[in-house]
Amino acid sequence: MNVLTVDHLAKSYGVAQAVSNVSFTIGEGEIFALVGPNGAGKSTTLRMIATILRPTAGTIAVAGHDVQKEAAKVRELITYLPEESGAYKALSGREYLHFMAGLYTNDSTKRREYVQRAEEIANLGDKITAKVSTYSKGMTRKLLLARAMMTSPKLAILDEPTSGLDVLNSLDIRHIIHDLTKQGTAVLLSSHNMLEIEYLSDRIGLIVGGKIKETGRPQDIKARHDAKNLEEVFLKVASA
Repeated sequence: MNVLTVDHLAKSYGVAQAVSNVSFTIGEGEIFALVGPNGAGKSTTLRMIATILRPTAGTIAVAGHDVQKEAAKVRELITYLPEESGAYKALSGREYLHFMAGLYTNDSTKRREYVQRAEEIANLGDKITAKVSTYSKGMTRKLLLARAMMTSPKLAILDEPTSGLDVLNSLDIRHIIHDLTKQGTAVLLSSHNMLEIEYLSDRIGLIVGGKIKETGRPQDIKARHDAKNLEEVFLKVASA
């Protein structure tokens, strides 16, 4: 069974079509990326899958559960990390993780397990006891990703997970994502950084104007278009 199945998904705002006839699947432990320019429909698609936006048409299923009919169950199986998100700066990293774990469960044993797992993922060392207000952007992003993954979700939805980070922190985030998929978590992420996605993703969907123009493994898509990288593919597809 696919972890995620998106079938003929659409979202419109009046006469404006933000997403049109989008279909793709993601298997267990797979990284699937939506790549394309700003305003292409990436974030809108992610928000519909995360149960935040209601589709105009089409269906979405997470581990066989319909996103619209079983939204509460789907929320138990997924995690969503928006591009513009932050942690409570007055708390320490550990305090923030304890607070967030309490939103997921009332069981004290599970809360401790979630926090321990999150601390291992974030790998901030002694800085975990420092105030979040003292964190760099890279440290904050690692903390947020750890919070998102503390429950071992079936599907992680990550919107621009390395946006604004330097090379070293971006590499750290990529390694964290890869390690999490080894434990079975499927990852859906969006990015406009096609060179990064080329190295990170198992498969990609190239989205332009709300429509997926290409789907497949990066190497296969490059071969079909006789391109050296995904940026070259995008230029060809976007101008077609």
